[in-house]
Amino acid sequence: MKKILLAAPLAIAMAIPMTANSAFAASQTTAMATPVYAPITVAEVEAAQQAWGNALVSIAKEYESKGQSAAEKLAGRIIDSAYGYNMGPVLFKPTLANGEQTFRTTRDGALSYFVGGNSQYANDSGFALKGWRSVEIKNAGILIAGNTAKSMGHVSMTDKDGKVTTVDKTWGYVRDGEGKLRIVLHHSSLPFGSN
Repeated sequence: MKKILLAAPLAIAMAIPMTANSAFAASQTTAMATPVYAPITVAEVEAAQQAWGNALVSIAKEYESKGQSAAEKLAGRIIDSAYGYNMGPVLFKPTLANGEQTFRTTRDGALSYFVGGNSQYANDSGFALKGWRSVEIKNAGILIAGNTAKSMGHVSMTDKDGKVTTVDKTWGYVRDGEGKLRIVLHHSSLPFGSN
């Protein structure tokens, strides 16, 4: 059963019409445009999740057809498009990372986890290179609070041999200045007792 919880936006003041004085002040500020406030929707979260799954499959296929370098370039473009590393640290805890490298708050750490090949992360073998063919996401719940959202559930990935790997996953999203959802929290772990 899908559970969806909606929380009232914390930035209700943004929905109040501007007064003449505030409109004038806004017109005098040209240094940075402020995006229109738009609460995240459940459909946007689900679309972002599906895009993540499709990207994982694309990286695996790119690796098989064109090699490590091409897969790394594609993974870099995907990370830049989907994650919020351009906004600051991302709270990324990959499934198979441990020790001092359990948490990947930098783009380099995330890229290494997905495709390997970085001597600073010698234990990374490239999670996205494992022959994935499909990804299915079953949310236990989605929590929306204005322009932020969190989801938690199971992600099942099927490889080219038909083997299914299921992980527990939590994602956190924010809407960036261009209105796009960005992953700022990504926690993944194997289900209890699967070791």
